[in-house]
Amino acid sequence: MVLGSLAFWIIFIVAVLAVLVVDLLVFNRNPHEVTIKEAAITSVVWITLSLAFNAYIWWYDTRVGGPEPSRRALEFLTGYIIEYSLSVDNLFVFLVIFSFFRVPASMQHRVLFWGILGALLMRGGFIFAGTALLQRWAWVMIIFGGLLIVTGGRMLFSKEDDEVEPDKNPVLRFLKRIGMPTTTKYHGAKFFALEGGRRVATPLFVVLIVLETTDLVFALDSIPAIFAITKETFIVFTSNICAVLGLRSLYFLLQNMMGKFHYLKPALALVLLFIGVKMVIDYFDLHVPIGISLAVVGGMLLVGVVASLLRPVPPSAAVAAEMGETKEEAAVVAGASIGSATEADVVGDLEAKEHPPEETMDGDV
Repeated sequence: MVLGSLAFWIIFIVAVLAVLVVDLLVFNRNPHEVTIKEAAITSVVWITLSLAFNAYIWWYDTRVGGPEPSRRALEFLTGYIIEYSLSVDNLFVFLVIFSFFRVPASMQHRVLFWGILGALLMRGGFIFAGTALLQRWAWVMIIFGGLLIVTGGRMLFSKEDDEVEPDKNPVLRFLKRIGMPTTTKYHGAKFFALEGGRRVATPLFVVLIVLETTDLVFALDSIPAIFAITKETFIVFTSNICAVLGLRSLYFLLQNMMGKFHYLKPALALVLLFIGVKMVIDYFDLHVPIGISLAVVGGMLLVGVVASLLRPVPPSAAVAAEMGETKEEAAVVAGASIGSATEADVVGDLEAKEHPPEETMDGDV
């Protein structure tokens, strides 16, 4: 078999699906709060599996031979590191969304699982579409590179007080507009339940929609970055998927430490700027060797992490504000329906949040 052939695609996708099924039905059959120890172990497992696949690519190409037997292995590793590191920015947004919607800790893993599964499908579509565009119009490289440069510059010079506002998510606002019936009660791990004889969406479903659309925006930035490393669809796809698979464990591992790595954001911005410039000059046949790209990306990220540890951010009121929301923000997602809420609805729901009722499983479907 040739690496990247249909057989390899089938084997990889089947292996990913098998691992996800085992994760859902065996290790996380019952909803529970993920501990730091569990998150650390699963993070090591996902990283080990990814690096093992990377080693297999190196072994395969070395056995087959060729002028650059280690090229694809280096491309996979560089793409994996870029996607995995860019995921840190996603994780902060996940934390804000979970806090905003008051998602119980025991339910966060489930909603992330289905969110990641949806992200795999969306990113797969983006990757195939991007490959088709690059094969048909090579100048699209300049557009992708420019997008990364703009994103990196915006990330580098954005204000520290920029806030994520889940209530302004366009899909969520659409659901409000059509008056989709919802409930404020968490019915265990269910996305839909029966209340008063009608099917309603639980808050978990609303959170899932917000997570999916948020990841869609991040994918528009991260996927072009890997195309700057390699144009080989199989390498782009597998490196991206391997990084996304470890996203849940990374979230639970770092959710209480994200504020400590305050220099990682500018480091990621510099990575995007470097990759964007590399993508543009590649179009003009000015190529940066993959080894140098890996060294630059890894070096920037390492400097960001080390600098954050050597110069920790001082305690401030912003840290406390980061973990809480105002009652006005909470009211946005309250109400018996996603549709418009009356003043009485808002007051009642705010009181319910201050004295939350016990979760009910009645009417689950």
